[in-house]
Amino acid sequence: MKPFTGAPRRALITAGAVVTAALAVAAPAAAHVHVDAADPAPGATSVLTFRVPGESDTGALTTELSVALPDVASARTELMPGWTTRLDRDTAAGTVRSATWTAAPGTGISSDQFALFRVSVTLPDNTDSVSFPVTQTYSDGSVVRWDQAPLPDGAEPEHPAPVLALSGSGGDDHGEHADHAAAQAPTGDAAARWLAGGALVVAALAVVMALVGRRRS
Repeated sequence: MKPFTGAPRRALITAGAVVTAALAVAAPAAAHVHVDAADPAPGATSVLTFRVPGESDTGALTTELSVALPDVASARTELMPGWTTRLDRDTAAGTVRSATWTAAPGTGISSDQFALFRVSVTLPDNTDSVSFPVTQTYSDGSVVRWDQAPLPDGAEPEHPAPVLALSGSGGDDHGEHADHAAAQAPTGDAAARWLAGGALVVAALAVVMALVGRRRS
């Protein structure tokens, strides 16, 4: 079999570069805790969805997740089988400071899984974005704190805090409409998956072109 030369070889090299670049973008996105919401607006009630992947290198399960809230006036968590939830309330101030989910014995998120945690809150009305520091606890006792701000040069830190941009129109985000919208809203990882998928298609076409060019030569 003759080795690939000329145009076919360049096509394969280009395909490999495209796939590598796509995976480099998609992998970091899938490895972080993300927050999404349908049409979030300052002062509106919205259902926040936290996408939490398991990342333990030792096979430990994620067994607890705590999300710091910006002292919201009210909060309500979605029923999640296999997990119990508690809200840390400041009775004097009439606010909720955090929501914590704890897995039942034998339950948790493995390194090849992710889970969605939802909580309905009234968003602050005096800002255009909200940070939600997250503490992820594993069954082996290790703890990962997703609470870092962007680096001075704008680069992403190792454990960035999930940030939600408040740019929605508000509207009626209460009740079933908000729950349905949150369930249907794409997560931050969707774009990464589309990018990786598109790169694979481009790579496959490049390989086909290389083979056709080789046969013609």
